Amino acid sequence: MVDYDAPLYLISVVAKILGIHPQTLRQYEKEGLVEPKRTGGKMRLYSQRDLDKIKTILRLTRDMGVNLAGVDIILRLKERLDELDRLNEQLQAHMQQNAPSKPETKQISKTSYELILFKKP
Repeated sequence: MVDYDAPLYLISVVAKILGIHPQTLRQYEKEGLVEPKRTGGKMRLYSQRDLDKIKTILRLTRDMGVNLAGVDIILRLKERLDELDRLNEQLQAHMQQNAPSKPETKQISKTSYELILFKKP
């Protein structure tokens, strides 16, 4: 099983997979939207997590018309929502351990972000 964060893909491979120009990936890095790892020779290596993040960026810019400044804000909010979702799960687990007689609350299977951004019409 491959690590989701393992740096595997060269910039040319990522560009080909996603159908974008390598310069677009360099721009995303310059804007701070994605941070690929670097080899000793300074070559960019992207992980599967990076690819998924770039797919989200492309969805926001192409499909939803969001500019890169807006994408940055959305990605930061997503990170915060993910953090709050993790905290919420921890608190619910703690509450269930300390009050086992209360009925279990229904868990949402997707993160708040996924429900907002990827909700089907």
